[in-house]
Amino acid sequence: MKTQNKTFMLRKEDVERKWHLVDLDGQVLGRAATKIAKLLMGKDKPAYTPHVDAGDYVIAINAAKIEVTRNKAERKFYRWHTGFPGGLREIVFKDLINKHPERAIEKAVFNMLPKNKHRKKRMIRLKVYPLNEHPYQDQLTTTKR
Repeated sequence: MKTQNKTFMLRKEDVERKWHLVDLDGQVLGRAATKIAKLLMGKDKPAYTPHVDAGDYVIAINAAKIEVTRNKAERKFYRWHTGFPGGLREIVFKDLINKHPERAIEKAVFNMLPKNKHRKKRMIRLKVYPLNEHPYQDQLTTTKR
């Protein structure tokens, strides 16, 4: 008699979340965003299950020191519309980094996550800080690495 192998499916009750620290100093925006998105989704875990949100917490520091390749600092635009006539607004990447460096990281990671019901929950677990200081040192020290 043959035995059938069973496919492992993670349950949401069995999810164990860890804390990861990502230093963005000198990293390229897109490559860092994909790394963060994988950690938020839990794709680095052997028990990854697509329909369960099993991702970890991610703390990204030094967001002001992120880099982009070529001349994207002057040519990359972030556009949005206010909803009013003539309300198209845009800001250049280097101006956004100078004013709100964490928004560039959050926007890049948000667009790399799958467009489903887990995206907002995953973004809540992302903590981005422009400098080296962050208030989550206690969680990082208790994490087994």
